[in-house]
Amino acid sequence: MLLDSPCVIRDNINLLNFSNYPQEEPLANIKSAKKRAVQNEKRRLHNTSLRSKFRTYIKKVLVAIAGRDQSAANAAYKEALPVIDGMVNKGIIHKNKAARHKSRLNQKIKDLAQA
Repeated sequence: MLLDSPCVIRDNINLLNFSNYPQEEPLANIKSAKKRAVQNEKRRLHNTSLRSKFRTYIKKVLVAIAGRDQSAANAAYKEALPVIDGMVNKGIIHKNKAARHKSRLNQKIKDLAQA
């Protein structure tokens, strides 16, 4: 049968053995490459927490807008502005993305005031 051929069995075993298992050590052999892999992992975790903070502050503004509370939305927006700008300075997001978020949030707050 086709399913019992050695090639198919070998491919299935390789898929089972090497898919989605976390790496505990970097695969590099050179000392500087190992160090770089450790640094990259630390930086990745730090950037992940900063990106989460960025998203949280944006969600606070959106929740206030959804609640139709203009004063809370303005307060949340004022708190979010330095966080968004800080993410740009740290290289977490691009400056155009920050400008886009600030512009859209501000427009939603203005629409809330007019409604």
